[in-house]
Amino acid sequence: GNYEVRMGTPFAELLAMAGGMRGGRRLKACIPGGSSMPVLPGEVMLATDMDYDAIAKAGSMLGSGAVIVMDDTRCMVKSLLRLAYFYYEESCGQCTPCREGTGWLWRIVDRIEHGKGRPEDLDLLDSIAGNIQGRTICALGDAAAMPVRAFLKHFRDEFQHHIDHGTCVVPS
Repeated sequence: GNYEVRMGTPFAELLAMAGGMRGGRRLKACIPGGSSMPVLPGEVMLATDMDYDAIAKAGSMLGSGAVIVMDDTRCMVKSLLRLAYFYYEESCGQCTPCREGTGWLWRIVDRIEHGKGRPEDLDLLDSIAGNIQGRTICALGDAAAMPVRAFLKHFRDEFQHHIDHGTCVVPS
């Protein structure tokens, strides 16, 4: 839905306004400002107001204000895979960090998602994202890097499970 609310509206109130979680599912994660902003765990988001300062204090940004809500049936590796592919495809190729880095990010997350992840992949993803962020002409590099770093920060255990077991922690 499309909702216009006052700055400072509690996220929990916005979620209720939108009909709550489908089927009574648990809120697992939320990206409060569109796909390029850092993801936050559901419990953090539920305790946060929808304003610039509160979202920044929680560890993300309001960005475009396009709130992405994910329930407990969503695999965080698969979610990041989709975002990484989008930014890889959107790169114009002008800046080397973005042109090369977005492809690396996508390929590594793809490898993890498909059961071929390596123990060093998580640190490698963070390192590549760190070498993209703040080093490109336009904001697309940052948009590609910030989600990677936040997904690893908040959902590292899911990525580690994919690497250790070659499967998803979320039942299909």
